Amino acid sequence: MAIDFNPSRGATLGVEWELQLVDAETRYLRQDAREVLAALPSLSEGGDNPKIRHELMESTVEIVTDICHTVGQAKDDLAATIAELRTAAAARGLTLACTGTHPISDWRDAVMAPIQRYAELIEQMQWLARRIQTFGVHVHVGVTDVNKAIPIVNALSAYLPHFLALTASSPYWSGNDTGLASSRAVVFGQLPTAGPPHLLDDWAAFEDYMDTLLRAGTIRSIKEVWWDIRPHPDFGTVEIRMFDGIPTMRELGMAAALCQSLVTLFEQQLDRGYTLPRPAAWVVRDNKWRATRYGLDAIVITDDAGGTAPLRDDIYELIRELEPVADRLGCSEELKVAGEVLEYGAPYERQRAIRAEGGTVSDMVDAAIKEFEQDRFVTLGEVADAGG
Repeated sequence: MAIDFNPSRGATLGVEWELQLVDAETRYLRQDAREVLAALPSLSEGGDNPKIRHELMESTVEIVTDICHTVGQAKDDLAATIAELRTAAAARGLTLACTGTHPISDWRDAVMAPIQRYAELIEQMQWLARRIQTFGVHVHVGVTDVNKAIPIVNALSAYLPHFLALTASSPYWSGNDTGLASSRAVVFGQLPTAGPPHLLDDWAAFEDYMDTLLRAGTIRSIKEVWWDIRPHPDFGTVEIRMFDGIPTMRELGMAAALCQSLVTLFEQQLDRGYTLPRPAAWVVRDNKWRATRYGLDAIVITDDAGGTAPLRDDIYELIRELEPVADRLGCSEELKVAGEVLEYGAPYERQRAIRAEGGTVSDMVDAAIKEFEQDRFVTLGEVADAGG
């Protein structure tokens, strides 16, 4: 089975950001995506790649950038879409937020989007799909040659815990603390073709594997392979799908900068004749679980022999290593936000801090709304002072 990969011209960027539609009064999710999209036809009816799209649940709208060359350009693209979306949402008594799960809404109240492929997914997956009232961020980074795609996917798999822990924002599920940093990683990861990428030798092996899945009836299209990191042949990108819902534009810029810098570094190493590292599959799976459970406090496995290190230390080292690359790409300021997250807390830590200080689960929703609106980290005191 031949799968054509459309190479990109450099490390281009594309970002997909899944946003919550929250009732401005009750703070619960509202299943109103159809009405919101209908109010924005110029953005929601743009052919194959509209700027605003349905997702599986009607509580979600996904905003999508055009092809961008810098992180700043991607942020500006998203901000322009959000400005129009916010106006349409407000007219219907809705506000916007983004965390990996909504802390208080129950997945059983969700309404499925009126899309045929989603109906088919529900029929096939049943309970596994019905409960995916989750929110995430996907970052596409352009790759210049088909032969680089699989080595880069393999190398990026070592950073699943870094991607997840910095953005983990779903400790709560239906009003209860799950004890995890990211319940979304578990809920979505239960789909049969989700989870860490299969570590393959080259593009031919990827083609053979996809052909096997199709012949076996496991998938009907390669788009149904929802790996945490996957090649996207049509776009000529690798797509990093490991991020939880990201509450602020600052943190979204951080995620994009991290992805663009890493892919650029790996491309440069391949161009110089280096072989990229390929971690053992058991290490990738174990490290993802550790970040899912413990977030930034995880102790991650650093080599195939079982050596370990604190994830926080590993992230500090990664930021330093990527600084020269990020500087050349023009995203050094966005990359530095990772240091702020380490200092002030990832989203899951900020949510739990509100609870520890005597706040309610509804206060967490108020804080998420304010963080998205004001693009900054918010404390319980600020929510309480606002009468939220």
